[in-house]
Amino acid sequence: MSNAPTSLKLKLQILCGDAIAMGPGKADLLDAISAEGSISGAGRRLGMSYRRAWQLVDLMNRCWSAPLVETSPGSARGGGARLTADGTEILSAYRALQAALEYRGAGPELTALEAKLRARPLRSQADRSELADED
Repeated sequence: MSNAPTSLKLKLQILCGDAIAMGPGKADLLDAISAEGSISGAGRRLGMSYRRAWQLVDLMNRCWSAPLVETSPGSARGGGARLTADGTEILSAYRALQAALEYRGAGPELTALEAKLRARPLRSQADRSELADED
């Protein structure tokens, strides 16, 4: 067993029926829309297609009581997108909940699990019996 620190990965998802209304990727998309001022720019920033970014925005806008992103139509200068007040509020609350869960997850329960966790997996289950034979 190893006392080496491990990484705890928590994936917080807020569901709307069977759909994911908010998760880490959608939160990152909202951050990118806020920074870039457009869905296409946010998609480029995150390495996703405009179509995929638009689908995620559309789903979020349909899941919450008010839209999270509003768009302006294209013109000679191009269109744009911005977070609504609700979008900013929901993103902030989601990030706060993420931080609280990560803080709580780093407590004594994780320490107890880490005490039993190997630094890396055995190559095979047979390695476990070979280790027992050496004792």
